[in-house]
Amino acid sequence: MGAAVSITRLDLTASALRKAASGEKDSAAARRILALALVLDGSDRKTAAETCGMDRQTLRDWVHRYNAAGLAGLRNLKSPGPGSKLTVRQQAELAELVEAGPDPAVHGVVRWRRVDLRDELQRRFGVTLHERSVGKVLAKLGYRKLSVRPRHPQADEEAQQTFKKNFAATVRAQIPEHAKDKPIEIWFQDEARIGQQGTLTRVWAKRGTRPRAPHDQRYDWAYLFGAACPQRRVAAGLVMPAANAEAMSLHLTAIGRKVAAGSHAALVLDGAVTLVRLPPYAPELNPIENVWEYLRGNKLAITVFDDYDGIVDKACDAWNFFEKDPKRIASITTRTWATVNN
Repeated sequence: MGAAVSITRLDLTASALRKAASGEKDSAAARRILALALVLDGSDRKTAAETCGMDRQTLRDWVHRYNAAGLAGLRNLKSPGPGSKLTVRQQAELAELVEAGPDPAVHGVVRWRRVDLRDELQRRFGVTLHERSVGKVLAKLGYRKLSVRPRHPQADEEAQQTFKKNFAATVRAQIPEHAKDKPIEIWFQDEARIGQQGTLTRVWAKRGTRPRAPHDQRYDWAYLFGAACPQRRVAAGLVMPAANAEAMSLHLTAIGRKVAAGSHAALVLDGAVTLVRLPPYAPELNPIENVWEYLRGNKLAITVFDDYDGIVDKACDAWNFFEKDPKRIASITTRTWATVNN
């Protein structure tokens, strides 16, 4: 074996290299590994290279890569591709533009499309991008097209931020004296109307088509009361015929049964728990709203309910699907600001 193909990394034998090649998903990398195995077995540079479909100089280069980085060095490095035409500062300004939304009086649109952002980037920075490239930049910045939710015109953004910032202090201030030393569980609660006149959702379909889906036109419904504790990944739900004080009381009792022994929940009204109220017109602070969106989109949309019993059954099935999945409970309902250190 000549010095030109001298393998100095000897942590893997020829046999171990062949085993690694058999499990390698990258076929090109597998051939390079086998070439090195032949070299370790004593094959000359020309034979090892030609057997594995390369020339001697190429084999020499891969030997150097292997010596330096091991098996990882035998895989092709992904090309970084062309650099972004937008600077870091310009990308940050684009993000601010997306967050703020367009001004209809200035931009002539009520929502940003990629083509609108393309034109705005051209106007602001003199940078010419294809609208697909704008989409790629937005994806890189963590943005994607999502369905909007209604925002009450009297919603106070400053009050919402204050609520999140002072959440722990707000909860502790409302905890009764007998529960001051107990572990605190944060529970979120809400109710949703489920039934006929239901919702539609997005489905996969060919571009340019508008797929059809059943949409009930009758008027019967039930109410799904739901609550979740993100920290413990547990939930409690009830399906009731009406949303009233009696139904709420029953749901609070159901939540109380799920609270860990010796703990105190920040939600319920009786002696075992404390109610913490959201700021006015701020439903987006309640993650149960996201639970409703998830269940409607995946379990309750495009559904025709035959009668009231059918509504109750489907609502129960949907909630049980959610409640039995601790990871999903945590994923949907966890909020970084909603913690109280015990």
